[in-house]
Amino acid sequence: MEIIVKAKELDECLFYIHEAVINHWNKDVLRSQLKADIYHHSGKMPSNFSSAITETKLAMKALGMFRDEYLLDFINTEELDVTNPEDIDEPVIEHAIVAHIRQFILTFGRDFSFISNQYRLEVMGEEQFIDLLFFNRELNCLVAVELKKGHFKSSYLGQLNLYLQALDDQVRKPHENPPIGIILCKSANRAFVEYAVRDYKNPMEVATYRTADEMPEQLRKALPDIEELKRQLSNTGDLEESKSE
Repeated sequence: MEIIVKAKELDECLFYIHEAVINHWNKDVLRSQLKADIYHHSGKMPSNFSSAITETKLAMKALGMFRDEYLLDFINTEELDVTNPEDIDEPVIEHAIVAHIRQFILTFGRDFSFISNQYRLEVMGEEQFIDLLFFNRELNCLVAVELKKGHFKSSYLGQLNLYLQALDDQVRKPHENPPIGIILCKSANRAFVEYAVRDYKNPMEVATYRTADEMPEQLRKALPDIEELKRQLSNTGDLEESKSE
């Protein structure tokens, strides 16, 4: 019923049915994926996967795994005591993601395991730190994520390329596929990204994200108030405690 009501096209319905079955989504996860509109964002991100990943089947898996936009609705500037969303910096975003890592992984895709944030690498005596490092079982590879608060810049690719090279040389195990890198930024010019990334040999993509503050007003009003939700959870806990007594 959730799919029938919210999906507008037959192909969209079939997409969500297929994803729900293979990923064993429950109703809450399905609602989250419908809200994020993953049908219109899956496999459409600007990347060099087709040329950088030599194995065709693996490249197709990677293209189907990631999206061009992610809805990080657990990041709310009102809760973070930030007056202007532009004041949010990368460490704040990173902290919010780590604090909600399970929800982020559900948003990000299937078969991801979180390894660490600020993962340390040493390259020729220079310390380097990856914002977020994951391992994906289906792709059998490390996935490095770099967070950027603003508009995409081509220099971000050089930084990410260095991290992927170091991961490949120092961290990747012999049975694993080469690592993949993702830049998660606030906005990006798709045509410019495709031009900038095409000659890199390491597989990389660029995606954007939205926070709760940027959701349509109608959708935001439909979400439960955070304080009211806390009160309901508290009342539920008090009721369970009284029953046990």
